[in-house]
Amino acid sequence: MYANDGVRELGRHECLRLLATAPIGRIVYTRQALPAVVPVNFGLDADGAVLLRTSATSELVRAVDGAVVAFEADAADVETHCGWSVVLTGRAEIVRDPAEAARLELIGPRSWAPSPEEVFVRIESELVTGRELVAGRTMYGLYLSA
Repeated sequence: MYANDGVRELGRHECLRLLATAPIGRIVYTRQALPAVVPVNFGLDADGAVLLRTSATSELVRAVDGAVVAFEADAADVETHCGWSVVLTGRAEIVRDPAEAARLELIGPRSWAPSPEEVFVRIESELVTGRELVAGRTMYGLYLSA
């Protein structure tokens, strides 16, 4: 146990605020009964849902549609040993409604690897947790490299 671990739990509002500042996140899903993690660019909808834009024929789309997934983003400063991590868990759905897809076309993320036929994936923010490391960890006053 650390004498002062410097870790602070974050509330939902603060987690979503921090997520909005991250350019890249990671979607965690199941591929062939094993965990898979893929880095993606993303956006947030007004209700806190994570939005992805990807190829309609991608393995990711086939694997996540209707599945419960996790999404994680973070930031770290290696000099000061400070940073944060947010994990959002919820059901992923392909946006099929034409009106909703048109709305997301205006506000949603742009794919960094565009394809001829793209879809939006929406991950509902059913569970949002986060932690902030506000200082390097110490044990009895001594710095530990983690």
